[in-house]
Amino acid sequence: MIDLRSDTVTKPTEEMRRAAYEAEVGDDVYREDPTVNVLEEKAAEILGKESALFVTSGTQGNQIAVLTHCRPGNEILLESESHIFYYESGAVAAFAGVQTRTINGVKGRMNPLQIESCIRGEDQHFPETGLICLENTHNRAGGAVVPYENMKDVYELSRKYNVPVHVDGARLFNAAVSSNCSVQQFTQYSDTVQICLSKGLGAPVGSILAGSKSYIEKARKWRKRLGGGLRQAGILAAPGIIALTKMTERLAEDHENATRLASSLQEINSIEVVNDVDTNIIVVDVKNTGYSSEQFVHLLEKNGVRAVTFGPTTVRFTTHYDVSTNDIDRAIHIIHSIIKH
Repeated sequence: MIDLRSDTVTKPTEEMRRAAYEAEVGDDVYREDPTVNVLEEKAAEILGKESALFVTSGTQGNQIAVLTHCRPGNEILLESESHIFYYESGAVAAFAGVQTRTINGVKGRMNPLQIESCIRGEDQHFPETGLICLENTHNRAGGAVVPYENMKDVYELSRKYNVPVHVDGARLFNAAVSSNCSVQQFTQYSDTVQICLSKGLGAPVGSILAGSKSYIEKARKWRKRLGGGLRQAGILAAPGIIALTKMTERLAEDHENATRLASSLQEINSIEVVNDVDTNIIVVDVKNTGYSSEQFVHLLEKNGVRAVTFGPTTVRFTTHYDVSTNDIDRAIHIIHSIIKH
């Protein structure tokens, strides 16, 4: 089975498994797990922030970010198809008691002028704008890279109104590799950033939330409130260290495989590639095949390829390190054969 559903399906490498087995551990709630401490220190250094916190998932990291930045009754601004708004079960309302105000973006990026028009003035009728959230790369925009120039414009605007900026950077290293620059080129334009270790970087569990030292101290308490205080977590942190230090540069291979797959799919008249393939995600419209997205995904799986529905007639493919170039070529052959029939 060639699994192109998501880069979350990756299995830990042998080196990660050994590191987990051999990890020196302690009670992380007491801050006594040396491996977690190393991971957090390395993550803060790599991301260009004062401090970092190991959290169980990207969603938990994003929710802790909102809870720490905001107070109940605030409003947060975010792109209309962002992960925090679209895929996190309404958690910002359920946990933080904030409301969302969405802005339609173009390829995941929001226009700073639109953001400025949505920042609330001083009026007893309005909620205070508590946070601006960006997503990079942007999942529902097809893994689109939000250019750091756009992030800079948003960040400079946020300074004018004293509103913090949080970046959901679950796949931020994909953006950096695609843009041929350091990840800090992006993170410098944020107050806080969340990055996933368990997507394209291949660790089995976990994400990082990074920001100022005082902010992360407050975030640590929110992690505890959400049940995220772990004990001998070095077993999980050790693969995360390898993910951060050894798995980022190889993301270029996933991008090349995604381009290879997209180019071949474009040759099929009844399939339309609907996104610019910046990174490791390809979104296709299959309506002209005569199948719905659910039917098409089911047919693919019967023939040995897994993908996910992304709308009534759209399907998403995601490349990752468990899928080789040979696997991509096999998937291409399977898809062509399905369409011919």
